[in-house]
Amino acid sequence: MNAANAQLRLEDSPSRSAEQTELHPTLNRAHVRFIGLGKTYNGQQGPVAALHGIDLAIQRGEVFGIIGRSGAGKSSLIRTINRLEQPSTGRVLIDQVDIGEFDEDRLVALRRRIGMIFQHFNLMSAKTVWQNVELPLKVAGVPKAEREQKVRELLELVGLQGKHKAYPAQLSGGQKQRVGIARALVHDPAILLCDEATSALDPETTQSILGLLREINKRLGLTIILITHEMAVIRDICDRVVVLEHGRIVEQGPVWEVFGNPQHEVSKTLLAPLQHGLPEELQRRLQTQPQSSESAVVLRLQFTGNSNDEPDLAALFSALGGRVRLLQGGVERIQGHALGQLLLAVTGSSLGAEEMRQRASHWAHHAEVLGYVV
Repeated sequence: MNAANAQLRLEDSPSRSAEQTELHPTLNRAHVRFIGLGKTYNGQQGPVAALHGIDLAIQRGEVFGIIGRSGAGKSSLIRTINRLEQPSTGRVLIDQVDIGEFDEDRLVALRRRIGMIFQHFNLMSAKTVWQNVELPLKVAGVPKAEREQKVRELLELVGLQGKHKAYPAQLSGGQKQRVGIARALVHDPAILLCDEATSALDPETTQSILGLLREINKRLGLTIILITHEMAVIRDICDRVVVLEHGRIVEQGPVWEVFGNPQHEVSKTLLAPLQHGLPEELQRRLQTQPQSSESAVVLRLQFTGNSNDEPDLAALFSALGGRVRLLQGGVERIQGHALGQLLLAVTGSSLGAEEMRQRASHWAHHAEVLGYVV
């Protein structure tokens, strides 16, 4: 399997608009594109709008994350890609072809080239690992010798070659998900959809599954589109991310940019579990004015990733003067950008608090004086 084999082949749709040639080249090259997409369900109390005017372009070969709180419209959006959900308004284009006009035969061909993995694995309990992976190939009428070769290759790819005779009940959660991934790859898809694929897994197993997805993305050149409510998953695997709230896009961009400087309250809320707030013990002690000559100035420095350079802590501490202590925080690298926050206490400096803040601003993208502690 390779990127060439994985490229989706679709006939030109008669509804493909002439305006496509006038679009920005980046949009024309998009692997998956949503144009004015809307989805409304008929609820007991009347129509319920799940998606509103979604305009989005996902590039070939990238790992793209869709995040939002429960009810934000993530599942509705991802399921329009393989037409498990029919949009109420707007269009979905794959390789610039509008899939809205596909008949049943073309939809079957489309769905075979778009793999999907789920939160709860969806394995058949009465079938072995081998049989679960082989089943879609049997349904498609693939000859036995070809089926056996494909299943063998995929079980090796996901690290389950020794578990081919096991039943789902004998597997761990991570192993079950690996079976689900292998099954999703049987038709050499160009696109892999991941619907909360790690939500049912413990942190260690989640990391192993994300590592496998990264390897598949690089080795097979797949476009991976995943939905999640966990920012840690987005950070660890995605190239770009879109944040949904009430069926609308509220923020999007490269992962480092959204993590380093979130603009919307929803993004900030979702990021909160990954960030260190002011310790409660320190909050109780914090004063707005110095109480004595022994009072320390408390500074908060934020690094938003706008520079590719790591912060020069030695130069920073030297510029602040006096004794500098690190109270809390850290800096990590996401997509080559340094992001994080440092909470510092400075004592014995000849500088005033405001001058310290101004000097710290030369090294951090944002600096503020929180107060004073003894």
